[in-house]
Amino acid sequence: MSGVFSRLKRWAREIERDVVALWIAARDSRTPFGAKVVAAIVAAYALSPIDLIPDFIPILGYLDDLFLIPLGMILAVRLIPNELVAEFRREASQRLERPRSAAGAAIVIVLWIAIAAILAWLLWPDRAIWS
Repeated sequence: MSGVFSRLKRWAREIERDVVALWIAARDSRTPFGAKVVAAIVAAYALSPIDLIPDFIPILGYLDDLFLIPLGMILAVRLIPNELVAEFRREASQRLERPRSAAGAAIVIVLWIAIAAILAWLLWPDRAIWS
């Protein structure tokens, strides 16, 4: 059983390192534009102090952490040349602290507001008030 936990801990450290590597890749001029966009989105969301689906919501709260972030990371890493990925991972491993993404938090807040506005508009009994 301890082997499973040690593998999970190693996987979690690799995910954290790769998120920082994507943050570095998004700012590097050698990263192709499409990869830079994907890396920036994934890193901003993963480094955001606010989740799209808060973790306190049972089951759903961890789905973004378990599926969305790793899938986005896989896509971004495939779009970046291997030698750059290796360099960014080395640099990420040497960083002492994990960056925070205010932009990611802002994006999540804007999405929450947009979803709330759409739901209010759809569920409002008399939409004439908005006209």
